[in-house]
Amino acid sequence: MGNPITKSKNSDHHSQNGSSTSKNGSKLPEFLSNMASILERKIQTNEKMLRRSRTKERVTIYHGTRPPTLSIRQYLSRVFEYSNCSPSCFVVGYIYMEKFIQQSGCYVTTLNVHRILLACVLVAVKFLEDECFNNAYLAKIGGVSTAEINRLEIKLLLTLNYRIYVSPEAFHHYSAMLASAAENEGPGTASRILQLVWSEREPVKQRSSKTRR
Repeated sequence: MGNPITKSKNSDHHSQNGSSTSKNGSKLPEFLSNMASILERKIQTNEKMLRRSRTKERVTIYHGTRPPTLSIRQYLSRVFEYSNCSPSCFVVGYIYMEKFIQQSGCYVTTLNVHRILLACVLVAVKFLEDECFNNAYLAKIGGVSTAEINRLEIKLLLTLNYRIYVSPEAFHHYSAMLASAAENEGPGTASRILQLVWSEREPVKQRSSKTRR
């Protein structure tokens, strides 16, 4: 598989405190910065384990031939900035990532995390939002073709057995987890993140598993 996910002129820059700031000055929200940190730690742990055990990683349609130019933090920032979807979509997308990893038995690494994230956010947006972009738009943001993002979405749904409903309890658990990762950032940080995640709408509700392309 090729690796079209590359750095663009709109890519993000890191601030000294670990949050991401794009060239137009927009900053990655704290809970998304924490999500990026969690994914970075998982990638580091998995790749270290794979090297030590000399385990051959099982290649999936989510794997590129080499790590993308954009880090997962920069990529997350780009998707957040240009998709204009609610913060809740990223929490639900993270839940889908966890479920996918558990169901597929794959390890998150620098070779697959970008495409897994992209597919999970796409399905989360379709589950949560009353109006959403089509696959071609997110494919352009994510640096893949429309045909590829369609395949990524279908594979995700099949792996999850189309069980994409997320209970309010599960949503709250993951929201709190992302918030607690920021407790060392200063007083009130966790509550600010939870307020951001829960704003705008009831986060999860029963929807048809039918998705739009």
